[in-house]
Amino acid sequence: MTSWITICDTCKTEGWDAETAKVTDGEALAEKIEAMAEDRGVRTRRVSCTMGCDRACNIIVQGAGKIGYSLGRFAARDEDAQAIVDYAVLHGASETGQVPFREWPQGVKGHFVSRHVPVPEAE
Repeated sequence: MTSWITICDTCKTEGWDAETAKVTDGEALAEKIEAMAEDRGVRTRRVSCTMGCDRACNIIVQGAGKIGYSLGRFAARDEDAQAIVDYAVLHGASETGQVPFREWPQGVKGHFVSRHVPVPEAE
């Protein structure tokens, strides 16, 4: 089942300067994630603000009927984007959304903020 990476495109890390930066850190990270997610069975979307400004840059990995996860404290680096996409692929392959810790890409360890249980099915 497809997993989604929701990327906060308004995130700005400490030291971000509006006068010198062409894009926000979140936009730069989103561009890298989108490029790496292409053809990996992972969907992406951008949102403006996930309310995690103290731990920018933030993303959410989620899928229908699965546990989802908020992660933060990323930079707009290739290695961060790759770890996020690799984790989302594992999330997508999991029936419940849970991925054993031993399978987590090193680049996501220490970045988890919260876990979101799936919404109950409508009765």
